[in-house]
Amino acid sequence: MNTAANMAASVSVNKVVTYGSSAMMALQSGAALPSQFLTFMLGEDPYAVGILHIKEIIEYGALAAVPMMPPCVRGVINLRGAVVPVMDLSARFERGPSVIGKRSCIVIVEVDGGAGDNKQVLGMLVDAVNAVVEIAAGDIEPAPAFGTRIRPDFIAGIGKVNGKFVILLDIEHVLSSEEIVELARGTVAMHHC
Repeated sequence: MNTAANMAASVSVNKVVTYGSSAMMALQSGAALPSQFLTFMLGEDPYAVGILHIKEIIEYGALAAVPMMPPCVRGVINLRGAVVPVMDLSARFERGPSVIGKRSCIVIVEVDGGAGDNKQVLGMLVDAVNAVVEIAAGDIEPAPAFGTRIRPDFIAGIGKVNGKFVILLDIEHVLSSEEIVELARGTVAMHHC
């Protein structure tokens, strides 16, 4: 993984954002355990993703719009010469597009590309990044079958952190490239963005 200095030096338009030294140290260490999660906010709701998927966190910058993309695909960014699509998680969860604020940022993640061992790099637009937290297996409950504000298949579980619940996302499912391609082609109902 890149050090914070290397990341800052190699990103031209986008700046590396730090929301606490513990989050960046955990992301840079490369020795993350599956029990560690990056927590972030969408509106007032906390979510988390296993940090093994996280590559880096960058400040929200100008995105290039791509015609005929589903509403949840906000655009693309140039990340050190690579074109990286950015998904608006709020829109993906059918909550409407995110309102860009001072703490809005893009979490760069790596997910299974579907074909063999190919990995795909994607950006997730979130309202704010909180911290890297450790959640013991005993503090993770199975995903509820109903009663959530997002599709149940997007939820890997519900974690308890400091007496509060955080939704643990199944990021491979949320950012499924096959489903996004189908959305762009119009073969899946657009409300499932």
